[in-house]
Amino acid sequence: MLSPEQFFPFLLTAVVLTMTPGPDNLMVLGMGMARGRKHGIAFGLGCAFGCLSHTLLAVVGVSALIAASPTAFTVLKVAGGLYLIKLGWGAWRHAGAVDVARVDTPRETPLRLFFKGCIANAINPKVVLFFLSFLPQFVVPAHGDAPLQMAALGVTFTLQAAVLFGLLGWFAGAIGRWLNRRPRAGVVLDRVAGTVFIGLGLKLIVSR
Repeated sequence: MLSPEQFFPFLLTAVVLTMTPGPDNLMVLGMGMARGRKHGIAFGLGCAFGCLSHTLLAVVGVSALIAASPTAFTVLKVAGGLYLIKLGWGAWRHAGAVDVARVDTPRETPLRLFFKGCIANAINPKVVLFFLSFLPQFVVPAHGDAPLQMAALGVTFTLQAAVLFGLLGWFAGAIGRWLNRRPRAGVVLDRVAGTVFIGLGLKLIVSR
């Protein structure tokens, strides 16, 4: 379904973007530090599996646009590229602006935190835009069945996020203290991700 030349660059890009300090992974770290490993892992897995809803929207939405209007799809492609460039520029401007704090929340069961993570991710419009812009770039038309390729890419993104967020929840205390003591690490991660975002945005705009 996905060739090695298609899968591994996508996986590497997904890992870099998932590990960049942002609302989701900082919440996972904070939850793990405040409530313990089990709760941090549960919330992290919820955030990861919330990505499946965005995958479905991307598959249905992009497929409908391709079928309905090539012009509309081109507009979406350019808008998506500009959005990724905006994200990249923001990451460069605010590089290192990260502080992992403990999350002050009522006592909740891991299952409840899992569903809370799913919902928090699923209703985030910024993540919807990201998936609409990100997934189609790794589709290879020559392989056929673009919706199926996007679905496979979305599942791949979800699974790697589940693994990484689970590890963040497990090692939350140590990782949080390490990041807070080393602000330079946040700067490097943000700038790497910013460069990736800008590169992907430019690629999306100029691709045919």
